[in-house]
Amino acid sequence: MAKVKKAFFCRNCGFEAPKWLGKCPSCGEWDSFTEEVLAREAATPSMAAASLQRNTRPQPVREIRENDHRRIDTGNVEVNRVLGGGVVPGSLILLGGEPGIGKSTLSLQLALADNHLKTLYVSGEESAEQIRMRADRIGIHNEQCLIYPETLLENITAQIVEQQPDLVVIDSIQTIYTEAIESSAGSVSQIRECAATLLKYAKTSGTAIFIIGHITKDGTIAGPKILEHIVDVVLQFEGDSNNCYRILRGIKNRFGATFEIGVFEMLDAGLRSVENPSEILLSHYEEPLSGIAVGATVDGLRPYLIEVQALVCNAAYGTPQRSATGFDARRMSMLLAVLEKRVGMKMFQKDLFLNFAGGFKVADTGLDLAVVAAVISSYFDRPVAEGVCCAGEIGLSGEVRPAPRTEQRISEAARLGFKRIIVSGYLAKSGKTPKGIQVIRINNITELPKALFME
Repeated sequence: MAKVKKAFFCRNCGFEAPKWLGKCPSCGEWDSFTEEVLAREAATPSMAAASLQRNTRPQPVREIRENDHRRIDTGNVEVNRVLGGGVVPGSLILLGGEPGIGKSTLSLQLALADNHLKTLYVSGEESAEQIRMRADRIGIHNEQCLIYPETLLENITAQIVEQQPDLVVIDSIQTIYTEAIESSAGSVSQIRECAATLLKYAKTSGTAIFIIGHITKDGTIAGPKILEHIVDVVLQFEGDSNNCYRILRGIKNRFGATFEIGVFEMLDAGLRSVENPSEILLSHYEEPLSGIAVGATVDGLRPYLIEVQALVCNAAYGTPQRSATGFDARRMSMLLAVLEKRVGMKMFQKDLFLNFAGGFKVADTGLDLAVVAAVISSYFDRPVAEGVCCAGEIGLSGEVRPAPRTEQRISEAARLGFKRIIVSGYLAKSGKTPKGIQVIRINNITELPKALFME
């Protein structure tokens, strides 16, 4: 009989402590520690757990045979892009995101997709009738998709062994519990044990498993941090629930790069893949307007153009207001200081409001030039010349530095019909400039106004 072992875990971040603490030393949350049982009397392994065991022996690396595993097509172009071309058989994939962002909708669309895969959709949050209602709303029906509302891990593993599906979706890991541990579902020990069991089955059987995870108020995936180390792939579903656009971003991927992103549009009939984000992030106006500039950005390996909107007006109060939506406010303050110091614009007397079209959050320093261009256009109340976009980073001395992957930005601007693109003069010259677009090179921010308003 094993001795009963207990520990205290933080419900917010999963920090483990041998005794109760009033404040978590890891995340700073108060009154978040709960006592949980780690080990007790050894129980007889179930038939489902026994079926997951297999005999292995150490092998030299040269003797290990590499199976010809082809990636599984999920039936969704954007998900395949983020995963690196599809799902690797035997992988455990964690999908996290805010409540209402569309995690369950995306997972159900993957389960119901016409990809010729036998799928088992395990739901611990919804009944079979509720899932049927959501499937009718999406408008997809797949006879190879099996719905199984269950929360007990032993029953789930037994059905997985019996049905032998190609793809398993668990919605969500916080609702699954095992009888081997007495703590409630969603606790740190339950999440860790359930994820480890699912990983063991995925590796031994070659079945790909998607698990959905909740996130905390600071945006991190709920449960112990070890959960992110257990799984093979971590996907983050981002976006504003009040906005229709979503971004699927890879945070961790053992079988590929984490550079790619997937863009979706939330509609009444579910999530629609957006293969060309530039079209939804660029607005069309009947006449030119001041304070609007177009920037060429790259998120991972995917280039797209985005509209930057700025409003500069006289400060109505003593302290000017600074508001940025989708952009780092501290970097915006730095760019305004450079404008005031190097260009002579009196920004200390002006209110500034900055916004990115579509509600996107962008952290690319290559958009500095577009942000400054929008501010200059609104400051002088003069529209930027038609067909002009920007791509460059601005330093504290006012120099314009080359943006990462500038060649891809130029190609994307040329593909969408832009006539000129303003880049750094320090960019290495190459003979592969696309046809139909003029590349204007500037070395300092003082040269930007002439390049923006030149017809």
